[in-house]
Amino acid sequence: MILAAGKGTRVRPLTNVMPKPMIPLIRKPVMESIIEHLAQHGFDQIFINTSYLSSAIENYFRDGERLGVQIAYSYEGQLENGQFVDRPVGSAGGMRKIQDFCGFFDSTFAVLCGDALIDVDLGAVLEFHRSRGAAATIVTKAVPLEEVSKYGVVVTDDDGRVKSFQEKPKAEQALSTNANTGIYIFEPSVFDHIPSGQEYDIGGQLFPALIAKGAPVYAVAQPFQWVDIGSVTDFWHATRLALSGEVRGYRLPGVEIRPGVRAGLGIRVDWSKVQISGPVYIGSGTSIGDGAVIEGPAVIGSNCVIEAGAQVRASIIGDYTRVASVASLSERIVFAGKLIDPYGEVVDIADADIGWLLDDARKALIDDPAHDMLREIVQQSEPAQ
Repeated sequence: MILAAGKGTRVRPLTNVMPKPMIPLIRKPVMESIIEHLAQHGFDQIFINTSYLSSAIENYFRDGERLGVQIAYSYEGQLENGQFVDRPVGSAGGMRKIQDFCGFFDSTFAVLCGDALIDVDLGAVLEFHRSRGAAATIVTKAVPLEEVSKYGVVVTDDDGRVKSFQEKPKAEQALSTNANTGIYIFEPSVFDHIPSGQEYDIGGQLFPALIAKGAPVYAVAQPFQWVDIGSVTDFWHATRLALSGEVRGYRLPGVEIRPGVRAGLGIRVDWSKVQISGPVYIGSGTSIGDGAVIEGPAVIGSNCVIEAGAQVRASIIGDYTRVASVASLSERIVFAGKLIDPYGEVVDIADADIGWLLDDARKALIDDPAHDMLREIVQQSEPAQ
């Protein structure tokens, strides 16, 4: 089961228009990489619980056939007065809802979040789980002591049996540096401890209940790459890692048309008149004007217009964005009408009246005298050829 019902409030404004598992890392939704990884480890039957903007997930992945798996969905909400009203029931409540509906979890199963890139060896985790006779196993990852306040940490005995949890402890109070990664292996027996028809959480309620009743709950620390997309800063960092080839097994889209520069189809550019240095990805159908400067790490979306003289450095530009000639972007994300810095500070492009710098590339510019004036200024300032 992949957990995908949350609103992803810490990743706003990206999640204003898409659920968190659909946030793209260079064109590919985060959850697509998760499904590919599951398939590689033999998990080919997958339930996804959805709620917030559920159709974005369901319409993209459909039945999972193109990824070599079978996918079903459990929508948490209902139709009221012609409107869908989301009613998420928590991570464990979502498991219970599926089990009550069809008894899907009839043998050992995995549950993981839909918003982190992972390359964990699930075969090794299953082997550990079975060797301990565990009802539940938590995959943990060692983190630096100074970072434990960002995570829930798991305290175990020498054999890996879970004794207690700490939620985002201060470094000086931490009893462990093994962070809960949100990757779990369960036996169907855990449903004896999950009530039906109510909101119920795995970390906050199910695990404490299991431990209180003496159920065998274990944790196994695995050395694996775990790239969480829990905030705008995480998204920024993960995109840069992927562009630089530092996410193991992550295949970049497009083809390399220049050293460090990858692109989709139909790029319009005179390479002799632009300055582009990688790592850079340029989406299909994008036009780049003479004199433009693009310095990586940078992602330019599909069908963008980077006008003559524009400068884009270390930024992520969403699809259908027009970057005006006089614009100079550095370390910014342009997405869904917003200008965002790496720490999540947001400027609404319309409210700030900077549409003359950044706008939708599909918008007609025929009757925009300000834009025509800017174009003339740039043309007059260009040196004679």
